Amino acid sequence: MKRRKILGLIGVVFASSALTIACNAPNNTDVGGGGTTTGETTGEAVDLAGQELTIYSGRNEELIGPLLERFEEETGVTVQVRYGDTAELAAAILEEGENTPADIYFGQDAGALGALQLEGRTKPIPQELLDKVDSRFRSPEGQWIGISGRARTLAYNVDLVEESELPDSIWALTEEQWNGKVAWAPTNGSFQSFVTAMRVTEGDERTREWLQGIIDNNPQVYPNNTTTVEAVGRGEAEIGLVNHYYLNRFTTEDPNFPVAHHYTNNDVGAMINVAGVSILDGTDSEPVAIALIDFLLTDESQAYFAENTNEYPLIEGAAPPQDQISIEEINPPSIDLSSLEDLEGTLNLLREMGAIE
Repeated sequence: MKRRKILGLIGVVFASSALTIACNAPNNTDVGGGGTTTGETTGEAVDLAGQELTIYSGRNEELIGPLLERFEEETGVTVQVRYGDTAELAAAILEEGENTPADIYFGQDAGALGALQLEGRTKPIPQELLDKVDSRFRSPEGQWIGISGRARTLAYNVDLVEESELPDSIWALTEEQWNGKVAWAPTNGSFQSFVTAMRVTEGDERTREWLQGIIDNNPQVYPNNTTTVEAVGRGEAEIGLVNHYYLNRFTTEDPNFPVAHHYTNNDVGAMINVAGVSILDGTDSEPVAIALIDFLLTDESQAYFAENTNEYPLIEGAAPPQDQISIEEINPPSIDLSSLEDLEGTLNLLREMGAIE
């Protein structure tokens, strides 16, 4: 990847910023300063070497550290990263207010991104970048953008369940035939995002009805996606509610691992959530933040997610992860992912139903 390709977009941003400053500056004021910028109309690339960017990342270092190192190497930018829980980092940004050192927030799911947008803590992302990603996977107001996607799926044991028996809807899992055969992880963040999506699309009363139906059906309870898929493989449950990419970790080690994916039809059982980024309102490094987003949406970076984390690339024309069907084939429901910000309401509902303590 060439540095010119990464820096080309932000030349326009620097030019626009310079023009704004020039128009507001007194006569004969020198609008320059240190470093290299562009002319007001040339749109030439700007060298970012020596500049700094601070990221609060809900994505762990193992997943995105190699990409951020590559960005540093190709731009000369120094990247500082605070890793942590997605929701806790979003709360930290809100608490720190204008004193937060963060320029970019990298959220594990869209709900946290939506929460920061709702609080007015994000800046608009340039349309040229927004246009790289399907409108379903970015803020309708242009305040955050998805970088990679993951599908909710029913992981099922192929030795215990015939494909013809699999349900078309998550509501079917409340029926008697699945009593004691469904595994879930109600304390897991991705499950809670799924329940939040159900609240958004179905309403709280219908969501309460579904939760009660599953509880009445004696589900097998596990702490997370990994243990859920593992249990389905052992035959402790016939179906598990999980994110799609966990299965790959088992089939890579054992091609005969007896679990496959099944997607429900146009309901939240097959929703696509995203990990994404927003530019924070107090940043003084907006051009560098834009350069990072541009870098994360290149063909090479998107292929990294497909090949290394088994997540869905979100730019047009990118191939899905190996052995995964495309997003179009999944037929996910249409959800404004920014509306998944009410995690607290979901936690309260899950406690009320006795699904979590």
